[in-house]
Amino acid sequence: MKVLVVDAGGRGNAIAHAFSRSDKVKEVFVAPGNAGSNFFEKCKQAELNGKFVSSIRAIDEIVEFAKKEDIDLVFVGPEEPLSLGIVDRLEEEGILAAGPKKEATILEASKCWANDFMAKIDVPIPEYENFDDVNEAKEYVKSFENGIVVKADGLAAGKGVYVCDTVDEALNAIDEIMVKKKFGDAGNRITIEERLYGIEVAFTAISDGKTVKPFGHAKDYKRAFDSDDVIGLRDFYIGITKKFYSTKDIERLFKEGRLLNPNTGGMGAVSPHPAVNKEIEEKIMEMVVEPIVKKFKEIEGKEFKGVLYPVIMLVEENGELIPKVLEINVRDCDPGAEAKLPRLKTDMFELSMAVINGELDDINVEFDDDWCVAVCAVSGALKGREGLKPGYPSDHYTNQPIDGIEEAMKEAIIYANGISKPNGYQTTGGRVLTVVGKDSSLEGARKRAYNVIEKIKFPGMRYRKTIGLDVPD
Repeated sequence: MKVLVVDAGGRGNAIAHAFSRSDKVKEVFVAPGNAGSNFFEKCKQAELNGKFVSSIRAIDEIVEFAKKEDIDLVFVGPEEPLSLGIVDRLEEEGILAAGPKKEATILEASKCWANDFMAKIDVPIPEYENFDDVNEAKEYVKSFENGIVVKADGLAAGKGVYVCDTVDEALNAIDEIMVKKKFGDAGNRITIEERLYGIEVAFTAISDGKTVKPFGHAKDYKRAFDSDDVIGLRDFYIGITKKFYSTKDIERLFKEGRLLNPNTGGMGAVSPHPAVNKEIEEKIMEMVVEPIVKKFKEIEGKEFKGVLYPVIMLVEENGELIPKVLEINVRDCDPGAEAKLPRLKTDMFELSMAVINGELDDINVEFDDDWCVAVCAVSGALKGREGLKPGYPSDHYTNQPIDGIEEAMKEAIIYANGISKPNGYQTTGGRVLTVVGKDSSLEGARKRAYNVIEKIKFPGMRYRKTIGLDVPD
């Protein structure tokens, strides 16, 4: 069988790697993929008429490639092509596709709609209000005493969420989203939520529209810097503000809470989540996942087939941990997938076909007992022709030469988030590589990941040192 994975980064390469382990799969193509899509046996970056597919949004190209190569199954990774209706289009062309149809992507495509839906079906969520008026939104946040979360309603590539400690931060977030239109039309509406405190879990489930089963979980590390990385914070803020800060200045500002440790798409992950046992997993399925899939069909008349990824906060209430949903995603997590999928024992091809054919009830979804620690190497602060750029998640340099990948691949799993290979390997994005250590113990997995990432070098390379540890994030 031939499989096409639609994705551009590390998650897509992790999905392709999972498919490559199936005896039923002969070839795995990744579109648009990157130079790391060729790291694994059977896997390669998709080419159409001598060129790589241009983007995850190039649906016509993806369909043309699938038809030209006689692809047996397409698995779609990111939310954007799903929301553009790629599964609907592929099915119209007679091509089997694993993922939700366009109408089902509203669960992620509109945070306001999703909050209203979950409130209606009694799925636990934070207190919230939706707004399309800037002044009304600003008046609402002034009533808060504790933390506030401001979210753009639409898709914003994982960057439209502001976790605010103060009212001033929330007011600035509203301006960024609704006035300055940082995320375009995605910010026409916003949802404002109380900030929850507890244990955050990247939880995934898989559904064929009738049956839904757990599909693994991970602890995600979102903050760009470790809390003691004063040098990293200093270089970042010098790059952002174009002003000089001494190390003492940064230490003082950070202690006073006047420096934000920015959120990212993810600096690393560990799977399984250390705080999630069988009881917690069953509670999340019963209180969150099963009602969403069941009521989505019963009330809205929409079937959800694919990977459902609710971001969960385990909040202690009356001595009990209650799972509350921070947001819903209609695809696998990232970089949680890079930590989770190397542990998958179930045949990925069989699992995908069961989702498409409505036969998930006949499949056992199993993961091994090992630990995986995934550490992301990102493009950090670097001085070049355009001056000092602060680095991911802000402006960063690309096309930097990378050394040590081949050596690192001998000792750990390497998923490429953003690299090319015009001659040697080069960086192309903010997140560059994810190094995954796998071992029977968490400490062993951490040790392997960090020993191997030290073998990789590129100008401006930065990574967190606390992935896999129990640290506030």
